[in-house]
Amino acid sequence: MTDLVHTLANGLQVILREVHTAPVISFWVAYRVGSRNERTGQTGISHWTEHMLFKGTEQFPAGVLDREIDRAGGQWNAFTSTDYTMYYATLPANRIELALQAEADRMTNALFDAEETESERTVIISERQGSENSPTFWLNEEVRAAAFRVHGYHHTILGDMADLETITRDDLYNHYRTYYTPSNAVIVAVGAFDANEMLAQIESHFAHIPAGDKITPFVRPEPEQQGERRVKVERPGMTAFLSIAHHVPDSTQDDWFNLEIIDSALTGAGSGIENKTSRLYKALVKTGIAASIDGGMSETIDPYLYEITVTLNDGYTHQEAEEAILAEIERIQVEGISQKELDKAKKQAKASFAYSSESVTNQAYWIAQSAMLGDLHWYDNFLDRLNAITLEDVQATAQKYLIARHRVTGLLVPTGIDEAEYYEDDVEEALV
Repeated sequence: MTDLVHTLANGLQVILREVHTAPVISFWVAYRVGSRNERTGQTGISHWTEHMLFKGTEQFPAGVLDREIDRAGGQWNAFTSTDYTMYYATLPANRIELALQAEADRMTNALFDAEETESERTVIISERQGSENSPTFWLNEEVRAAAFRVHGYHHTILGDMADLETITRDDLYNHYRTYYTPSNAVIVAVGAFDANEMLAQIESHFAHIPAGDKITPFVRPEPEQQGERRVKVERPGMTAFLSIAHHVPDSTQDDWFNLEIIDSALTGAGSGIENKTSRLYKALVKTGIAASIDGGMSETIDPYLYEITVTLNDGYTHQEAEEAILAEIERIQVEGISQKELDKAKKQAKASFAYSSESVTNQAYWIAQSAMLGDLHWYDNFLDRLNAITLEDVQATAQKYLIARHRVTGLLVPTGIDEAEYYEDDVEEALV
């Protein structure tokens, strides 16, 4: 599949893929800024900035585009990750001009009205508080904080409550003006268009926007961990959880793909694919130790984590679950995995890949994701890289990364108070 790849004079990279299966186009703008680029005191600012870009410009006041895109039969949204912020609209092909107008306008003309900013502070804080209702949020936050003491992966995308309470309108606007520039962005369009005509449309809307100053993103490399780290979280509730995380390489490395195979053998392929034949399901769920087992990695620019999370059944201990997990990891290190497991992992990855590539929206996302990782062909080459993996690759990678020195273990210990009752008591106290 051949894409049209072009960079405008202002540094804006454009990637276009024609897909004529339906009269639909998905249009994405990805900015190279995420929570990894946030300094202490401004954690969560990338996510908050994303929210503010839906609060209107002079040309499109708040709410106008929501109605226009809905009327056109389309959808639009945005999200912030550790590494980037993305905006997208998927519309009938004959209405895609609306998306181009909207994104070009808010690349430079977002208002950041002071009252809207304060109103959105309440929304952002409520979003954080909603996440805090989940005990695993606290566990994951502590594990991440223990794993990254220097790098920006230390904090959540939502940010720390102390910062959400103190970030100002000017902080948000300066963040926007620093990172929302053509030279820090990538446009991706996938769908029913002529690539040269679409490029001309994009140039007419975006070419006049100044490139902006050269950006040196705030990123501090994490020093190598010198030994196993352990954290313990106590929260109201009746259920215990265990998290075991290992430092792993960034997503462009061969070893990352090897770890995808390892995860498939240990916890299943994910993406809704049944995992009852996976090693840890048999060792933990079938034995009654755990109610569920999950594992996985994120596609990240910098080295991140491979995490395994267990929901324990009543009557079983963290130690029993931890010993079972480490025993299965050691088996792979000593014996490797079987050819049958390797073949199954590759087959399941192929099925998952096909499912995630069905819509033009998903295809555009994966192209944008690849661009953010710095390899435009990352997703297109995904299956080929997996298929090239050997049994020896898998065993060597397990021996290299899944070791105590690279490990962070997190225990969530319930205090024995029912959560629903706990939060109900809080509400009653607040009403007194």
